[in-house]
Amino acid sequence: MRGSLFLLHYLPRNDASTEARLGVVVAKKLVKRAVGRNLIKRIAREQFRQKRGQLPACDLILRLASKPARLDRQQFAAEIVGLLEKLQQRGRMGRL
Repeated sequence: MRGSLFLLHYLPRNDASTEARLGVVVAKKLVKRAVGRNLIKRIAREQFRQKRGQLPACDLILRLASKPARLDRQQFAAEIVGLLEKLQQRGRMGRL
């Protein structure tokens, strides 16, 4: 799934686990400073933590796909939540 800044890749889990797992990728090419990369990862992990119980059992990779104009915490959080909610809806409809 694609947002304006992020790509969310997902793969359903076949093992007995019922929890989702998350990996976050923020390329140095897109955000030069480690402080910015760490901020984005921290926001992503927190939004995932809050939605984890509602998500289907799958492995997720959240990747920053385009260079942000500025480091806006609210914009990052809103887009990540939107992508996770899309995934949640797909899981309910059985289209994973």
